[in-house]
Formats: sequence, C-alpha cells, structure tokens
Amino acid sequence: MTDSSSQIFLGSMTGTSLDGMDLVAVMFEQDKHPQLLYKKFIAYPDDLKQQLKSLCQSPDAKVSDCCQTDSWLGEFYADSINQFLSDFNLPSSKISALGSHGQTIRHNVSTSHPYTLQIGDPNIITARTGLKVVADFRRKDLALGGQGAPLAPAFHQQVFHSPKHNRVILNIGGIANITYLPADISMPVIGFDTGPGNTLIDQVCQQRSDFSYDKDGKLARSGNIIKPLLTSILEKEPYFNKAYPKSTGTDYFSPSWLSQFDTHATPTTDLLATITELTAVSISKQIQAFTVKPSECFVCGGGAHNAYLLERIASHLDDIKLDSTIAAGIDPDWVEAMAFAWLAKQTLNNEPGNLPSVTNAQYCTILGGVFQ
Repeated sequence: MTDSSSQIFLGSMTGTSLDGMDLVAVMFEQDKHPQLLYKKFIAYPDDLKQQLKSLCQSPDAKVSDCCQTDSWLGEFYADSINQFLSDFNLPSSKISALGSHGQTIRHNVSTSHPYTLQIGDPNIITARTGLKVVADFRRKDLALGGQGAPLAPAFHQQVFHSPKHNRVILNIGGIANITYLPADISMPVIGFDTGPGNTLIDQVCQQRSDFSYDKDGKLARSGNIIKPLLTSILEKEPYFNKAYPKSTGTDYFSPSWLSQFDTHATPTTDLLATITELTAVSISKQIQAFTVKPSECFVCGGGAHNAYLLERIASHLDDIKLDSTIAAGIDPDWVEAMAFAWLAKQTLNNEPGNLPSVTNAQYCTILGGVFQ
C-alpha cells in the first residue's frame, strides 16, 4: 500500500453488547481526516445471538461449541459483508482490506497465562468474500506483556486529539472504556476499561422484562437508586479501584457476577436505576481521577443513546463538558468500527496499532494476522 493513494478499508466491530455487527467503509487519504463512506448495522439472528451469549456468560462452555460458533460466526460475517458490498455497489477489488475485530468470548489478563479470544473465522471470511482480511488484533499486544485492550485509543489519538483541550473519549459498549488525550502531545495517551457499560443493564432487562435493553434509560429513570446496594457493589468489587492499565470483559461482569449481591427482592426498575448509577459512578470517578483534569468528554458507542445514563454521568463530572463524538466529527455509532478499518490500514502499512502507554506492552508493534 502507498500512503499517497486514496484507499478504502472496511472495518467490522461486534462488541460486548452482543447485538450484532457494525460494518463501515472508510476512505483514507494521506494527511486527511478519514472519510466514512458507508455504514450498516447487521443484527445477529436470534439463534446465533443466544449461542454467543451462552459462550460468553457460561464458565462451563464446551470447546466444541466454541469451535462450531467460530465457523458459524465467520459465515455470518462473510454473508453480511457480501450483502454490504452489493448494497453500496462496492466492488471487492476496490477494497484494500477488511479489519475484523471478531466477537470477544473470553478476556482475562490477570491469570498466570493471560489470554484473550475473539472468534469469527477470518479464513471463512476471505474465502467467501475474496477480500484480504486483517484479524486477531489483540494477542500480539498480549504477547508483549500488554492488556490487549483497549486498542481504539491509537485511533482516537489520530482523529480526536486537540492541541487546546485535554479530552476524554468515552466508549460505552457492553464494557465501558476511556481514552485520555492530553493537549500536550509530549504527554502519554492513557486508556483503559472502567468496568460495565451497558452489559449489566441489558442483562437485567433481558432477565426481568420484555425488553432487550433499556431504551433511553426510561425504565431506570422510573426507578429509585438503592444506595446501600450501590455502595456495597462499589466497595466489594476491586476492579473499580484497580490502577490502570487494566481491561475486563462481559465474561467477568456477567449475570453470575451480579448474583453475588442480594438483588432478588429488588424491584426491576430500582435495580436498573442502581446499576445504571453504578455504570455512571464507576466511569465518572475514573475520569475525575486524572492528575490533569480533562475539560471535555466525548461519548461514543451504544450507551451514547441512553439519555438517562448520560445525565447521571454528567451529574458526576462537575465542570467537564459532556457531548457526543458527533461534535468532534464522527458519529458515535461508528467510531469503533472505523478504528478497526484504521488498524487494518496500519497493519498493511507495516505500522504499529497499539499504544504501550495504554496497554503496557513492551513496545509498539504491528497488530493482527493477514488472511488472503
């Protein structure tokens, strides 16, 4: 690939909310802001969604089930990508590569043998689409002593840095993560997972209501925050006070994690109000803890549409301005998928995609494997 040319990359992101795939086509031109050409959300079929939830949330998931779902998901990705190319009349010959994140099934860097696993076989994708595919982005960083996550901060630095303002980019997916971008470029970028984003809210909705998620936070807004329960969770869960770099996943903040707290008699709306407040407090406390306080916070991810959650976060941020990433130039729904298109470009350019100041890897490195 030559930097002087205009090239189109696809980026796909299936995040910890387990709802489906964000797919984008992005134009990259030298010294220009990446241009989002086309975008589409493709929902998981119900049977695939249930299988993925079972794999993510069950500690006793079978290896054979994981292997079969790896192929199943690869087929879903390939079919969705082919339909995307057809919908937007994009010839595969015009695409430099696809950056495929895959679906995270496990992520644990606190064990004696750290691991992270994203499934969705890239061999199937390239065989069925004819595209060059860059995938398995996280494990090289992990091999170098890093967390393997989050990886989006390097992209955030490219597109959201301001020479005038210390900024935070807050991504609220199933898990929430933040990127701290100092105005002074000599200062290190910081990024880490803060803890649950939408995952606990979604889990309670799915277990206790007819809804798969709390649209606009309406159910939580109608409930009461149970302060003793909130205090108990914040005090008992060590992750919230753990120093960064750090990362986590929905396999940790799972239904079994929530079951350790006595919530059975708590009315559904009160429980939703409480865990929404847990998300808001755990995010905002970690944003407030930076030595040099940011003046701006831009939100992306599915949680950017939860009006009540954003109100609760804003209430804890004092004088830090809270806004959507649309105010910084990119629609909040497509930031993460664009990041993996950018990471694929970095890999094909033989350029690094990680930030050691974020992940604690030994050094910057080229991420992922290329399948063709």
